[in-house]
Amino acid sequence: MTLDPKVPDGPLAEKWDKHRFQMKLINPANKRKYKIIIVGTGLAGASAGASLAELGYEVESFCYQDSPRRAHSIAAQGGINAAKNYPNDGDSIWRLFYDTVKGGDFRAREANVYRLAQVSNAIIDQCVAQGVPFAREYSGYLDNRSFGGAQVSRTFYARGQTGQQLLLGAYQAFSRQIGLGKVKMYPRTEMLDLVVVDGHAKGIVVRDMVTGQIRTHSADAVVLATGGYGNAFYLSTNAKGCNVTAAYRAYKKGAFFANPCYTQIHPTCIPVSGDYQSKLTLMSESLRNDGRIWVSKKKGDKRPPAQIPEEERDYYLERKYPSFGNLAPRDISSRSAKEVCDEGHGVGESGLGVYLDFADAIKRLGENAIREKYGNLFHMYEKITGENPYQMPMRIYPAVHYTMGGLWVDYNLMSNLPGLFVAGEANFSDHGANRLGASALMQGLADGYFVLPYTIGDYLSKVKPGSAKTDMPEFQDAKEEIVAKTKRLLGVKGKKTVDEFHRELGHVLWGYCGMARDEEGLKKALVRIPEIREEFWKNVCVLGSNEELNQSLEKAGRVADFLEFGELLCLDALERRESCGGHFRVEHQTEEGEAKRDDRKFCHVAAWEYKGPNASPERHKEELKYENVTLATRSYK
Repeated sequence: MTLDPKVPDGPLAEKWDKHRFQMKLINPANKRKYKIIIVGTGLAGASAGASLAELGYEVESFCYQDSPRRAHSIAAQGGINAAKNYPNDGDSIWRLFYDTVKGGDFRAREANVYRLAQVSNAIIDQCVAQGVPFAREYSGYLDNRSFGGAQVSRTFYARGQTGQQLLLGAYQAFSRQIGLGKVKMYPRTEMLDLVVVDGHAKGIVVRDMVTGQIRTHSADAVVLATGGYGNAFYLSTNAKGCNVTAAYRAYKKGAFFANPCYTQIHPTCIPVSGDYQSKLTLMSESLRNDGRIWVSKKKGDKRPPAQIPEEERDYYLERKYPSFGNLAPRDISSRSAKEVCDEGHGVGESGLGVYLDFADAIKRLGENAIREKYGNLFHMYEKITGENPYQMPMRIYPAVHYTMGGLWVDYNLMSNLPGLFVAGEANFSDHGANRLGASALMQGLADGYFVLPYTIGDYLSKVKPGSAKTDMPEFQDAKEEIVAKTKRLLGVKGKKTVDEFHRELGHVLWGYCGMARDEEGLKKALVRIPEIREEFWKNVCVLGSNEELNQSLEKAGRVADFLEFGELLCLDALERRESCGGHFRVEHQTEEGEAKRDDRKFCHVAAWEYKGPNASPERHKEELKYENVTLATRSYK
């Protein structure tokens, strides 16, 4: 089966404008007849909810947090990209497009990436109009800083809390629609299944996380904006609640899952400090603007950093990638950190760390200037580590962060399952095999504000409103499945906690499918993960009952999905016999240790179809056609 991305014809720069004109419209009065379910209230979900309700659609929104504004988008730190070219340093829509395609190691769909670059400037205008307090320089213009994988400064920011400020902006617009009665909000409500009627997504099954009540909701279309699956690795920079459940259960109902092996390792995280640590903390990539990364040239050097003279330091990114230096892309920077640590040059007690040093920047600019740019990040680092980063270098090490894989979508952001739209990190569409820093916020808002409002209307124009009802057998069957699964989880009454199983899965995934993968390790993982899953269903301990607030039950359902999804992730990594971006197969590297693609065999999206609980999933392809850029070996030297 060859997947049709439904990319419009014509020149790249004209595709989106032409497509918008050709799409069918719905009369404003008729929009009120249609209901849309949106799951997730991060940047993609909140912006989509605000936009679609403003257009007149009836919107029902669901999130498992106690407030929509507590979505994980709020944790993003460094900034959001746009091709405004305010610094006059040579940026353009084309350059942002090319940097994104190249940064993704030529494994993204050209047309989607160009559209993302095209609407990026409108995103900034929208956010400024909402009052987002972006940093400004002396003239009053919005300020920009650099991020990895680019040689221009195109990243707009609000100190180290850009995600929080952008989400508050989207949340205000969203809250206005809630207040007007156009959005019905269901907080502390978790989606547990997708309902499909006659091949179309028509609703969801949810659990009220306070009372335990399991309900069904019907609609004319469903939008998943539920984020990524990085928490499959147990230790990641994601909030503990982030999970794969909504996307994975949609996959089990027929939606294809694309490129699950494309997971991003962020190079700038606080290192692991103990065996029972539950998550990791990100230090924004923006710190690499002024911080220099180095290790001692001497192996096993335990001297304090101030006692290591300049000539005995290895600024390895500056040495290896002189053009980009400390702003080399995330996948390259992460692997380089792993290399120097594996060779014995790592810092800290564990040896799994490198220095991020601001001494030169403080000497050049002064401590106040650094405090203005990064003050809250420095404060957070000191609170966690007990070390003052103004006086000594930060210690950082790579960690699981973003996921480029997700549910497959076409140019309209609709999955292969009609009526199911997927936005933001939950889809696969824009970042290829490696996401450039500051592009996640851009994609989430582009999807919600500037893409879905057009494309979802085109789909709904061909659908009779209100045709799905919750008393249909499909809804009742889906609800009964969830009730049965919940009873099964509570009925195991084993001896091991959910976290023990999750931690064990994380060790397997990080060890065999983390920064480096090889055939032998992936095959070991594909043997070990089913063993952990089998033990889970025999020996997991889930206390309490369903008819109450039960966080143990919530975690158990999510980890049960991770234990299935982890196998799909490793299978995808095994089948992709090349290195590209965040997917680094040890067998496929150049003599210099860089990723070695195989464009002849693997210049495609791998989209997996669920075939049943005891059957292997089927791998489908969407061939990637590059008509406007030339496939090239990625170089940042």
